[in-house]
Amino acid sequence: MTETNRKQLIFDTFDNKETERVPVGFWFHFVFGDAQFRGLEDRSILDRVIAGHKEFYDAFKPDFVKIMSDGFFGHPSLLEKRIEIADDLYNVQAVGPNHPWITEQVKTVKRIKESFNGEVATFYNIFSPANYIRIAFEAWDKDPEKFTRFFETEPEALAYAANEIAKDIAVLTQRVIEEAGTDGIYLSVQNVQSSTATKEAYQNYIAPSELAVLAEANKVSDYNILHICGYEHHQNDLSYYRDYEAKAYNWAVHTEKISLKEGKDFFGNKAVIGGFDNNTGTLLDSGNKVDIAQFTVDIIHEIGDTGVIIGADCTVDPQIELDRLELVRQTAAGVSGKNNKQTTSLQK
Repeated sequence: MTETNRKQLIFDTFDNKETERVPVGFWFHFVFGDAQFRGLEDRSILDRVIAGHKEFYDAFKPDFVKIMSDGFFGHPSLLEKRIEIADDLYNVQAVGPNHPWITEQVKTVKRIKESFNGEVATFYNIFSPANYIRIAFEAWDKDPEKFTRFFETEPEALAYAANEIAKDIAVLTQRVIEEAGTDGIYLSVQNVQSSTATKEAYQNYIAPSELAVLAEANKVSDYNILHICGYEHHQNDLSYYRDYEAKAYNWAVHTEKISLKEGKDFFGNKAVIGGFDNNTGTLLDSGNKVDIAQFTVDIIHEIGDTGVIIGADCTVDPQIELDRLELVRQTAAGVSGKNNKQTTSLQK
């Protein structure tokens, strides 16, 4: 497969067209902990992120690249002052299009993308506005219950903050596509992880900010991915997102117990991404390679080879052996696509 065709392979897959093979896509983080928030204050963090993308690309030649937003996890308005009470959420404000948090992301994405020489499709990781709040509370403030507390007791204040952040995320989304040249975004959403949270409350207080970002993305690209994040086995009701218009969908197959085939049917036959559990100690990470190959074959036999990308539920461990990922790709290529069908036909 030529380099040019590798990019077209993804677009054709997203468009549910017949392709030469089922593509494969995996991704992982390049920095961790507080470094995920400190890209603006420590240039070396962004240098590591840029270099990490290039090293992964050169080593694996992925079928597409999800460009990670490592270093920019914290919206500035959430990091300036610790949020303790609901009134603090009303101090969250959009920083505007000229703030370094936006302009430096665009520059960083552009530099990362230059490493790929236009050979593959690229999608930038964008958290939903509510997810920026949740991640800041959990990973920066080290208070994993804060987000759900506010959602249960002060949802209006949480919605206010999310809608402010959405203004910046909409601008960022537009600029990484039109200026940095990505082909779309990978928008990460997640149910509120509380047994008392209802779908109606989510639609009232969380969904508007997410849909505003997605609408902006869809104005400037036809190829945006919705990721329903089940990281560390957080559970999601996929019905929350049935009307979220995207080109492809990715969710935690192994947490939700909803197969790629079932999800593809659920989302109106749109393209889907996933299949493998992303967690350490699972099949892809440490299982028998024969079983990895067989699992790949089973996925394709169940769902078919149109409008599907084999990947994982979420981000995989960066220590994973790349030959395991290559095994998935080679196995998929051997049992899918129009070339395989032609060979099978000639053998009959």
